[in-house]
Amino acid sequence: MGDRRRARELAVQVLFHLEFSPDDPSEVFELICENFDARESIRDFSKKLVLGVWDKKKTLDKVISEASKNWRIERMALLDKSILRLAAFEIMFLEDIPPKVSLDEAVEIGKKFGSEDSGRYINGVLDNIYNTTVKND
Repeated sequence: MGDRRRARELAVQVLFHLEFSPDDPSEVFELICENFDARESIRDFSKKLVLGVWDKKKTLDKVISEASKNWRIERMALLDKSILRLAAFEIMFLEDIPPKVSLDEAVEIGKKFGSEDSGRYINGVLDNIYNTTVKND
């Protein structure tokens, strides 16, 4: 597994933690890195993702809500929501990462950590975000 995947997984852990304890994201990031011995090589990218998602959270939630047919953001599984926010942030705001890479990585993380249906659900929502938000720009 590459450093970028590990960085994304670390970011998902931090974002998931923030669902329960919306403290300062930088402090939570450092705490989780210390407790889980996160390698230095993944920290910069991971922190960039966490802080970016946190900064754009309202925008991301609006886009995710619009893209997820029949599911209000409040009803989504917290882990799926964290993964969706992360990938939507990459797709919408990190132009140096191909959207297909962000989508594929999110699906794989969803399969690894989420429920049986997480990968399919995440794929559908992100595909909709890409086709309605990014592709039309």
